[in-house]
Amino acid sequence: MFEQVKDVLVNFKLSYLVDITIIALIIYQLYKLVKQTRAEQLTKGFLALLIVTKLSDVFHLYTLRWLIENLFNVGLIALVVVFQPELRRGLEYIGRMKFFSKSISEFKKENFSRTVNEIVDACLSLSRQKIGALIVIERKTGLNEIVDTGTDIDGLVSSDLLINIFIPNTPLHDGAVVIKSDKIRAAACFLPLTDNQNVPRELGTRHRAALGVTEMSDALAVIVSEETGSISTAEEGVISRYLDENTLREKLLSVYLPESSEEKALFKWRAKDEVQDEEVQDQEQE
Repeated sequence: MFEQVKDVLVNFKLSYLVDITIIALIIYQLYKLVKQTRAEQLTKGFLALLIVTKLSDVFHLYTLRWLIENLFNVGLIALVVVFQPELRRGLEYIGRMKFFSKSISEFKKENFSRTVNEIVDACLSLSRQKIGALIVIERKTGLNEIVDTGTDIDGLVSSDLLINIFIPNTPLHDGAVVIKSDKIRAAACFLPLTDNQNVPRELGTRHRAALGVTEMSDALAVIVSEETGSISTAEEGVISRYLDENTLREKLLSVYLPESSEEKALFKWRAKDEVQDEEVQDQEQE
């Protein structure tokens, strides 16, 4: 064994390190994609079958090995069907990477702040009145299949329009609003519910639908609770609850102005360091 280790170290090349690093990153990203989804349990079952296959080879259990090998041959097709949502998420994740995509800016920057303010004003008003709402903001992943389930609006985003849509007992209040750039594409849209079994039970259908659409796309969903009036957001299958006005605005700015959001975070980090440096200098002077 020591001789083998020695040979590996002596003949080790930089390409080996690059190869190992790439494989490790792929495995890590795959783990992130299947974590806390039904694919996680299926993956564990698949690994268990691989272990059983190896053990059957070691202990010469030829019949068991033959059975498992044949199951694998048929199971490859079944895996594609069963893992279809996760495979779709994975391919969409690769497609959303920066070197595959262009800038998300599709309209003038001066319209960004107006759109964000209109959405924030609408959510705050709906929250005060305890009117339930679900707003989905489309990013790079297209949501045409969801838009097709609702009623076309194709109107400029405004707080008055959003509030009127979600007023109870109106034709469009039940469902989600889909926004792209500064336009409301559709209202009363149906969203897929999440398959995540770890979602708290107190969260209702709106929150589960928001998680569902963010699991299958890179959209940001904003939810206003009808019971409590609290504002939440969902992104990448993760929900953030009890947001205030400033936090909601920052979340929306991360969609419309990701560059400025990063600059703002960097500015805060530098300002924090400067404050800490000043405190250290004051202590040294004392």
